[in-house]
Amino acid sequence: MKEHITFDPVEGVSIAIVPDEAAATDQGKAGWQVYLLNHNSFPLSNVIVSSNGYGTQENGDSVRTSTLRHVLLEVAPQSAVPIEPIDPDLFHLNNQYWVSYYRGAQIFDKKFIFVPDSIVAANLIHIALLDREGVLHS
Repeated sequence: MKEHITFDPVEGVSIAIVPDEAAATDQGKAGWQVYLLNHNSFPLSNVIVSSNGYGTQENGDSVRTSTLRHVLLEVAPQSAVPIEPIDPDLFHLNNQYWVSYYRGAQIFDKKFIFVPDSIVAANLIHIALLDREGVLHS
């Protein structure tokens, strides 16, 4: 049955992780916020974003974070929606965001993976939809 579903490429959708003072941790660490961006001229419907982290600790032990799922009924065209805050202690892991959505009757999905240590100040760029700097994955 899965072979009967066509999966067209995802275009105009991205994930951004931006510094955000409102998301600062209780320990005083800098806060970061994850956003889903819709650069398209059409809305995204029935959006599901599944997030988790995985990798290894400095001592070699493997680690996997809890999987979080976020449901959005609609993401408007040319807009950005906050998904979740992210703790900087997780930046040494692969941080995966699996986005699924509908455009009309067609389903689309894509995994956005921020590799270890890619969420750093050196990788910040201006993100027009947010009018802020952040790390963008398209």
